[in-house]
Amino acid sequence: MTTATITSKGQITIPVGVRNDLGVDSGDRVEFVQIVPGRYEFVAATHDVTELKGLFAHSGKAVSIEAMNAAIARRGASAR
Repeated sequence: MTTATITSKGQITIPVGVRNDLGVDSGDRVEFVQIVPGRYEFVAATHDVTELKGLFAHSGKAVSIEAMNAAIARRGASAR
């Protein structure tokens, strides 16, 4: 198991083996994703959002801002 110590400024040094496994280097971003309360997954955030282009098929149906707002309002009301 690999460990790191948190400094008084809340910083850690990621061990070289972990950096190599994740493929991250100085200046790269990482994310802490909550799996369950008190448990996080540490992942590399090295992919650009533009890599998602073409991942989903285009529906061909235009949606108005009003329709989007209505859908958001319905979904928000059902979440309460």
